[in-house]
Amino acid sequence: MISEIYDAFLAAGAPEDKARKAAETVADWRLSRFDGAILQIESQLVALKWMTGFAIALDVAILTRLFVH
Repeated sequence: MISEIYDAFLAAGAPEDKARKAAETVADWRLSRFDGAILQIESQLVALKWMTGFAIALDVAILTRLFVH
């Protein structure tokens, strides 16, 4: 729960139970939104790691072929 939002609802005159529920809902929405973004970034990072590894392996193969022959 985000205490600032809870306090704002109480100051606006909302009942305590409704203010608490609203603050918890806002906190849950905020966390779920950021969790999705973090998972997306992590999946993109995995793809970038694989592409970088492949590029390095290809460079090593080309350089090896160049200097061996």
